[in-house]
Amino acid sequence: MESSVKAVPSVDSSNLVEVRNLVKWFPIKSSFFKRTIGNVKAVDGVSFNIKRGKTMGLVGESGCGKTTIGRTMLRLMEKTSGDVKFDGEDIFSLSKSELRHIRPRMQVVFQDPYSSLSPRVPVGEIIGEAVREHDIVSKKDHDDYITLVMQACGLRDYHKSRYPHEFSGGQRQRICIARALALNPDFIVCDEPVSALDVSIQAQIINLLKQLQQDFGLTYLFISHDLSVVEYISDTVGVMYLGSLVEFADTESLYNEPMHPYTQALLSAIPVADPDAKMDRIMLQGSIPSPANKPKGCTFHTRCEKAMDQCAVEVPALNELKPGHHCACHLYA
Repeated sequence: MESSVKAVPSVDSSNLVEVRNLVKWFPIKSSFFKRTIGNVKAVDGVSFNIKRGKTMGLVGESGCGKTTIGRTMLRLMEKTSGDVKFDGEDIFSLSKSELRHIRPRMQVVFQDPYSSLSPRVPVGEIIGEAVREHDIVSKKDHDDYITLVMQACGLRDYHKSRYPHEFSGGQRQRICIARALALNPDFIVCDEPVSALDVSIQAQIINLLKQLQQDFGLTYLFISHDLSVVEYISDTVGVMYLGSLVEFADTESLYNEPMHPYTQALLSAIPVADPDAKMDRIMLQGSIPSPANKPKGCTFHTRCEKAMDQCAVEVPALNELKPGHHCACHLYA
Protein backbone atom coordinates (compact mmCIF):
# COMPACT_ATOMS: atom_id res chain seq x y z
CA MET A 1 0.00 0.00 0.00
CA GLU A 2 1.27 3.45 -0.91
CA SER A 3 0.28 6.71 0.74
CA SER A 4 1.37 10.31 0.69
CA VAL A 5 2.99 10.38 4.13
CA LYS A 6 3.48 13.84 5.57
CA ALA A 7 6.08 15.17 7.98
CA VAL A 8 5.03 15.26 11.63
CA PRO A 9 4.49 18.49 13.57
CA SER A 10 6.77 18.82 16.60
CA VAL A 11 5.89 16.66 19.60
CA ASP A 12 5.00 18.34 22.91
CA SER A 13 4.46 16.64 26.26
CA SER A 14 1.33 18.76 26.77
CA ASN A 15 -0.43 17.04 23.86
CA LEU A 16 -3.53 15.05 24.77
CA VAL A 17 -4.00 13.68 21.23
CA GLU A 18 -1.25 12.83 18.74
CA VAL A 19 -2.08 11.62 15.23
CA ARG A 20 0.77 10.19 13.17
CA ASN A 21 0.52 9.43 9.44
CA LEU A 22 -3.10 8.29 9.79
CA VAL A 23 -4.46 6.49 6.73
CA LYS A 24 -8.02 5.30 6.19
CA TRP A 25 -8.90 3.76 2.84
CA PHE A 26 -12.23 2.22 1.86
CA PRO A 27 -11.99 -0.65 -0.64
CA ILE A 28 -13.97 -0.49 -3.89
CA LYS A 29 -15.44 -3.89 -4.77
CA SER A 30 -16.34 -5.14 -8.23
CA SER A 31 -20.05 -5.71 -8.67
CA PHE A 32 -19.85 -9.42 -9.55
CA PHE A 33 -16.78 -11.11 -8.04
CA LYS A 34 -16.50 -8.66 -5.13
CA ARG A 35 -12.81 -8.24 -5.73
CA THR A 36 -11.06 -5.10 -4.55
CA ILE A 37 -10.49 -3.02 -7.68
CA GLY A 38 -9.42 0.20 -6.00
CA ASN A 39 -9.57 2.30 -2.85
CA VAL A 40 -11.29 5.49 -1.77
CA LYS A 41 -8.42 7.30 -0.06
CA ALA A 42 -10.51 9.22 2.46
CA VAL A 43 -7.59 9.96 4.81
CA ASP A 44 -4.11 9.68 3.35
CA GLY A 45 -1.22 10.27 5.73
CA VAL A 46 -2.44 12.94 8.18
CA SER A 47 -0.47 14.10 11.25
CA PHE A 48 -1.28 16.68 13.92
CA ASN A 49 -1.34 17.25 17.69
CA ILE A 50 -4.01 18.69 20.00
CA LYS A 51 -2.90 20.21 23.31
CA ARG A 52 -4.78 19.59 26.55
CA GLY A 53 -7.65 22.00 27.12
CA LYS A 54 -7.40 23.44 23.61
CA THR A 55 -9.51 23.30 20.45
CA MET A 56 -8.26 22.28 17.03
CA GLY A 57 -10.44 23.28 14.10
CA LEU A 58 -10.47 21.04 11.03
CA VAL A 59 -11.78 22.63 7.84
CA GLY A 60 -12.11 21.75 4.17
CA GLU A 61 -14.62 21.03 1.42
CA SER A 62 -17.29 18.36 1.80
CA GLY A 63 -15.81 14.91 1.15
CA CYS A 64 -12.24 15.86 2.06
CA GLY A 65 -12.09 13.33 4.94
CA LYS A 66 -12.78 15.50 8.01
CA THR A 67 -15.46 13.27 9.53
CA THR A 68 -13.49 10.11 8.69
CA ILE A 69 -10.54 11.45 10.67
CA GLY A 70 -12.74 12.16 13.69
CA ARG A 71 -14.36 8.73 13.68
CA THR A 72 -11.08 6.91 13.09
CA MET A 73 -9.43 8.81 15.94
CA LEU A 74 -12.16 7.53 18.29
CA ARG A 75 -11.79 4.03 16.82
CA LEU A 76 -15.36 4.05 15.60
CA MET A 77 -13.62 2.93 12.41
CA GLU A 78 -10.49 0.81 12.14
CA LYS A 79 -7.45 2.48 10.60
CA THR A 80 -5.67 1.35 7.44
CA SER A 81 -2.33 2.44 8.89
CA GLY A 82 -0.79 5.07 11.14
CA ASP A 83 -1.08 5.79 14.86
CA VAL A 84 -3.42 7.68 17.16
CA LYS A 85 -2.23 8.28 20.72
CA PHE A 86 -4.62 9.47 23.40
CA ASP A 87 -2.92 10.60 26.60
CA GLY A 88 0.15 8.61 25.56
CA GLU A 89 -1.75 5.38 24.76
CA ASP A 90 -2.04 3.97 21.24
CA ILE A 91 -5.79 3.41 20.98
CA PHE A 92 -5.44 0.86 18.16
CA SER A 93 -3.26 -1.39 20.33
CA LEU A 94 -5.89 -1.61 23.09
CA SER A 95 -7.95 -4.74 23.65
CA LYS A 96 -11.75 -4.55 23.72
CA SER A 97 -11.82 -4.38 27.51
CA GLU A 98 -9.10 -1.72 27.61
CA LEU A 99 -10.89 0.28 24.92
CA ARG A 100 -14.16 0.05 26.85
CA HIS A 101 -12.39 1.41 29.92
CA ILE A 102 -11.06 4.44 28.02
CA ARG A 103 -14.23 5.10 25.97
CA PRO A 104 -15.85 7.53 28.46
CA ARG A 105 -12.84 9.84 28.13
CA MET A 106 -13.33 10.17 24.33
CA GLN A 107 -16.75 11.31 23.17
CA VAL A 108 -18.41 12.68 20.04
CA VAL A 109 -21.14 15.19 19.23
CA PHE A 110 -22.63 14.37 15.84
CA GLN A 111 -23.72 16.78 13.12
CA ASP A 112 -27.44 16.04 13.03
CA PRO A 113 -29.25 16.27 16.40
CA TYR A 114 -32.40 14.94 14.75
CA SER A 115 -31.02 11.53 13.75
CA SER A 116 -28.51 11.00 16.59
CA LEU A 117 -31.18 10.77 19.30
CA SER A 118 -33.54 7.81 19.66
CA PRO A 119 -37.14 9.01 19.27
CA ARG A 120 -38.43 6.26 21.60
CA VAL A 121 -36.31 7.10 24.65
CA PRO A 122 -36.90 10.03 27.07
CA VAL A 123 -34.13 12.59 27.43
CA GLY A 124 -33.18 11.58 30.96
CA GLU A 125 -32.52 8.02 29.81
CA ILE A 126 -30.65 9.17 26.67
CA ILE A 127 -28.21 11.13 28.84
CA GLY A 128 -28.07 8.62 31.68
CA GLU A 129 -27.83 5.29 29.84
CA ALA A 130 -24.07 5.36 29.29
CA VAL A 131 -23.52 6.86 32.76
CA ARG A 132 -25.15 3.77 34.23
CA GLU A 133 -23.33 1.42 31.87
CA HIS A 134 -19.89 2.80 32.80
CA ASP A 135 -20.65 3.24 36.53
CA ILE A 136 -19.78 6.94 36.47
CA VAL A 137 -21.75 7.59 39.68
CA SER A 138 -23.56 5.42 42.23
CA LYS A 139 -27.22 4.48 41.74
CA LYS A 140 -28.43 6.79 44.53
CA ASP A 141 -26.61 9.78 42.99
CA HIS A 142 -27.56 8.97 39.39
CA ASP A 143 -30.65 11.19 39.11
CA ASP A 144 -29.03 14.21 40.76
CA TYR A 145 -25.95 13.80 38.58
CA ILE A 146 -28.02 13.81 35.37
CA THR A 147 -29.81 16.95 36.61
CA LEU A 148 -26.47 18.73 37.15
CA VAL A 149 -25.23 17.74 33.70
CA MET A 150 -28.44 18.95 32.07
CA GLN A 151 -28.26 22.26 33.92
CA ALA A 152 -24.65 22.74 32.78
CA CYS A 153 -25.90 22.39 29.19
CA GLY A 154 -28.83 24.80 29.58
CA LEU A 155 -31.54 22.15 30.05
CA ARG A 156 -34.11 21.91 32.86
CA ASP A 157 -34.84 19.05 35.23
CA TYR A 158 -38.38 18.59 33.89
CA HIS A 159 -36.94 17.87 30.43
CA LYS A 160 -35.94 14.39 31.60
CA SER A 161 -39.35 12.87 30.92
CA ARG A 162 -39.78 14.46 27.49
CA TYR A 163 -38.88 12.91 24.14
CA PRO A 164 -36.55 14.35 21.46
CA HIS A 165 -39.38 15.31 19.09
CA GLU A 166 -40.64 17.79 21.70
CA PHE A 167 -37.47 19.90 21.44
CA SER A 168 -36.13 22.42 18.95
CA GLY A 169 -32.92 21.79 16.99
CA GLY A 170 -30.80 23.83 19.38
CA GLN A 171 -32.22 22.04 22.42
CA ARG A 172 -31.61 18.66 20.79
CA GLN A 173 -27.97 19.58 20.23
CA ARG A 174 -27.75 20.56 23.90
CA ILE A 175 -29.04 17.07 24.72
CA CYS A 176 -26.32 15.55 22.52
CA ILE A 177 -23.69 17.66 24.28
CA ALA A 178 -25.08 16.68 27.68
CA ARG A 179 -24.94 13.00 26.69
CA ALA A 180 -21.24 13.38 25.88
CA LEU A 181 -20.49 15.53 28.94
CA ALA A 182 -22.19 13.08 31.32
CA LEU A 183 -19.35 10.59 30.90
CA ASN A 184 -16.84 13.15 32.22
CA PRO A 185 -14.70 13.10 29.05
CA ASP A 186 -11.31 14.68 28.41
CA PHE A 187 -11.68 14.83 24.61
CA ILE A 188 -14.73 15.49 22.43
CA VAL A 189 -14.92 15.31 18.64
CA CYS A 190 -17.45 17.94 17.55
CA ASP A 191 -18.46 16.82 14.06
CA GLU A 192 -20.06 19.91 12.50
CA PRO A 193 -22.25 20.38 15.61
CA VAL A 194 -23.87 23.64 14.44
CA SER A 195 -24.20 23.20 10.68
CA ALA A 196 -27.82 21.99 10.95
CA LEU A 197 -28.88 24.92 13.17
CA ASP A 198 -30.07 28.48 12.55
CA VAL A 199 -27.35 31.13 12.76
CA SER A 200 -28.69 32.64 16.00
CA ILE A 201 -28.76 29.20 17.64
CA GLN A 202 -25.27 28.41 16.34
CA ALA A 203 -23.85 31.22 18.47
CA GLN A 204 -25.55 29.83 21.59
CA ILE A 205 -24.15 26.34 21.03
CA ILE A 206 -20.63 27.63 20.27
CA ASN A 207 -20.66 29.75 23.44
CA LEU A 208 -21.90 26.73 25.40
CA LEU A 209 -19.01 24.62 24.11
CA LYS A 210 -16.52 27.34 25.06
CA GLN A 211 -18.02 27.67 28.54
CA LEU A 212 -17.95 23.89 29.11
CA GLN A 213 -14.32 23.82 27.96
CA GLN A 214 -13.48 26.49 30.51
CA ASP A 215 -15.44 24.80 33.32
CA PHE A 216 -14.34 21.20 32.73
CA GLY A 217 -10.97 21.52 30.95
CA LEU A 218 -12.22 19.81 27.79
CA THR A 219 -10.17 19.28 24.63
CA TYR A 220 -11.99 19.55 21.28
CA LEU A 221 -11.50 18.54 17.69
CA PHE A 222 -13.97 20.89 16.00
CA ILE A 223 -14.84 19.74 12.48
CA SER A 224 -16.59 22.32 10.31
CA HIS A 225 -16.77 23.93 6.89
CA ASP A 226 -17.75 27.30 8.41
CA LEU A 227 -14.50 29.25 8.59
CA SER A 228 -15.98 32.05 10.71
CA VAL A 229 -17.12 29.61 13.40
CA VAL A 230 -13.76 27.84 13.37
CA GLU A 231 -11.90 31.14 13.78
CA TYR A 232 -14.02 31.99 16.83
CA ILE A 233 -13.68 28.70 18.72
CA SER A 234 -10.30 27.25 17.68
CA ASP A 235 -6.78 27.66 19.07
CA THR A 236 -5.19 25.85 16.12
CA VAL A 237 -6.57 25.06 12.67
CA GLY A 238 -5.84 22.30 10.16
CA VAL A 239 -6.88 22.67 6.52
CA MET A 240 -7.67 19.47 4.62
CA TYR A 241 -7.86 18.86 0.90
CA LEU A 242 -8.68 15.47 -0.64
CA GLY A 243 -7.63 13.41 2.38
CA SER A 244 -4.43 15.31 3.18
CA LEU A 245 -3.55 18.08 5.62
CA VAL A 246 -2.19 20.97 3.54
CA GLU A 247 -1.74 23.57 6.30
CA PHE A 248 -1.66 23.57 10.10
CA ALA A 249 -1.08 26.59 12.35
CA ASP A 250 -2.40 28.57 15.28
CA THR A 251 -5.63 30.37 14.40
CA GLU A 252 -4.26 33.91 14.28
CA SER A 253 -1.33 32.94 12.09
CA LEU A 254 -3.42 30.92 9.65
CA TYR A 255 -6.15 33.55 9.21
CA ASN A 256 -3.76 36.51 8.98
CA GLU A 257 -1.00 34.87 6.93
CA PRO A 258 -2.34 31.86 5.02
CA MET A 259 0.42 30.20 3.03
CA HIS A 260 -1.15 27.39 1.01
CA PRO A 261 -3.03 28.50 -2.16
CA TYR A 262 -6.02 26.38 -1.11
CA THR A 263 -6.20 28.03 2.32
CA GLN A 264 -5.96 31.44 0.66
CA ALA A 265 -8.89 30.54 -1.62
CA LEU A 266 -11.01 29.32 1.31
CA LEU A 267 -10.39 32.43 3.38
CA SER A 268 -11.17 34.70 0.43
CA ALA A 269 -14.67 33.18 0.32
CA ILE A 270 -15.62 34.23 3.88
CA PRO A 271 -18.58 36.66 3.65
CA VAL A 272 -18.05 40.20 4.91
CA ALA A 273 -20.86 42.14 6.60
CA ASP A 274 -20.00 45.41 4.86
CA PRO A 275 -21.91 45.51 1.52
CA ASP A 276 -19.52 48.16 0.16
CA ALA A 277 -16.38 46.14 0.89
CA LYS A 278 -14.54 44.92 -2.19
CA MET A 279 -13.71 41.23 -1.98
CA ASP A 280 -10.55 39.89 -3.57
CA ARG A 281 -12.15 36.51 -4.21
CA ILE A 282 -9.96 33.66 -5.44
CA MET A 283 -11.98 31.45 -7.79
CA LEU A 284 -10.84 27.85 -7.99
CA GLN A 285 -11.07 26.24 -11.42
CA GLY A 286 -12.65 22.83 -11.94
CA SER A 287 -14.03 20.54 -9.25
CA ILE A 288 -12.43 18.48 -6.51
CA PRO A 289 -11.05 15.20 -7.94
CA SER A 290 -12.34 11.82 -6.79
CA PRO A 291 -10.60 10.38 -3.71
CA ALA A 292 -10.66 7.05 -5.56
CA ASN A 293 -8.52 8.48 -8.36
CA LYS A 294 -6.34 11.17 -6.81
CA PRO A 295 -3.93 13.20 -8.99
CA LYS A 296 -0.26 12.34 -8.72
CA GLY A 297 2.04 14.73 -6.91
CA CYS A 298 0.30 17.53 -5.03
CA THR A 299 -3.41 16.69 -5.05
CA PHE A 300 -4.28 20.39 -5.39
CA HIS A 301 -2.17 21.10 -8.48
CA THR A 302 -5.07 20.46 -10.89
CA ARG A 303 -6.88 23.53 -9.49
CA CYS A 304 -3.96 25.72 -8.41
CA GLU A 305 -3.03 28.87 -10.36
CA LYS A 306 0.50 28.74 -8.90
CA ALA A 307 1.18 25.12 -9.87
CA MET A 308 4.66 24.27 -11.19
CA ASP A 309 5.95 21.22 -13.10
CA GLN A 310 7.23 19.79 -9.82
CA CYS A 311 3.71 19.84 -8.34
CA ALA A 312 2.43 17.24 -10.83
CA VAL A 313 5.02 14.60 -9.88
CA GLU A 314 6.19 15.18 -6.31
CA VAL A 315 4.11 15.12 -3.11
CA PRO A 316 5.01 18.15 -0.95
CA ALA A 317 5.95 17.48 2.68
CA LEU A 318 4.16 19.25 5.52
CA ASN A 319 7.09 21.43 6.63
CA GLU A 320 7.28 23.92 9.50
CA LEU A 321 7.91 27.21 7.69
CA LYS A 322 7.41 29.44 10.74
CA PRO A 323 7.24 28.49 14.44
CA GLY A 324 4.08 26.37 14.70
CA HIS A 325 3.02 27.07 11.10
CA HIS A 326 3.17 24.03 8.81
CA CYS A 327 2.42 24.04 5.08
CA ALA A 328 2.60 21.39 2.35
CA CYS A 329 3.47 23.38 -0.77
CA HIS A 330 6.39 23.42 -3.23
CA LEU A 331 6.23 27.23 -3.34
CA TYR A 332 8.13 27.29 -0.06
CA ALA A 333 10.63 24.51 -0.77
